[in-house]
Amino acid sequence: MIYHILNGDSLAHTFRDTFIEGEIIVTREALIEGSLEGDTLEEFWNTRAITLGITHKEYYDTSVKEFMKIMNAPHGSVFNLWFEYDLFCQVNMWFLLSLIYNSAGNKKVYAVYSSYINKEDKNFWNGFGPADTNDLGNCYTNRILLNEKNILFGTELWKKYKANDLQGLKILSEEQTPAFPYIKEVIQAHIDRFPGKGRKGRPEKVIEGILKNTSRGFNSVFQEFRKRESIYGFGDVQFKKIYDRVIHNR
Repeated sequence: MIYHILNGDSLAHTFRDTFIEGEIIVTREALIEGSLEGDTLEEFWNTRAITLGITHKEYYDTSVKEFMKIMNAPHGSVFNLWFEYDLFCQVNMWFLLSLIYNSAGNKKVYAVYSSYINKEDKNFWNGFGPADTNDLGNCYTNRILLNEKNILFGTELWKKYKANDLQGLKILSEEQTPAFPYIKEVIQAHIDRFPGKGRKGRPEKVIEGILKNTSRGFNSVFQEFRKRESIYGFGDVQFKKIYDRVIHNR
């Protein structure tokens, strides 16, 4: 069985037009924010539902059912993980690799990155957003096979991230591998969110800098932040919480 794990419903709409063979699994999560507590998956699901402000059933119907497709996939399944390079996508991908690693049966896993964009392109960190069906086809052609060591590495990244072990993430980020091409930059961006007591995080500092030269309108600040710090991959929901905090403390 061939599966394509997509990070969000937006990509799913374009992906269906590619006619690439396989079943679609949609990741509907934003593990870049909120509590990650829970020693078991059931406890974790409950924590995430509370974090998102929805009922356990709502979370199960929108997110867990998709994750269960991964966990219950038959022996010999092929997973294609369509994820971008930014922190938002990478954290979700680490979690999914942990699910695959801890699921029974042999699986073949590929990382499908937004390789159609050059690093120098201004849209680089925006990933699949500007892609058309031909671009997605090229990304699929250039997918990267993840060996067992790569999958274990992704699982370790998730464990450190979930435990908020910044030093552990820093150590892991020193391991350079084509399977995680921008891991060092992405993890540093995450560490910069938490500079220590009494100091402001990198996103807050950038927002304050933007506010010195533009209006306080949310949309204008958000768009400028995306230009400067698209490595985070924040959507408007995640960004607004930081923005509101900065405005409140001004």
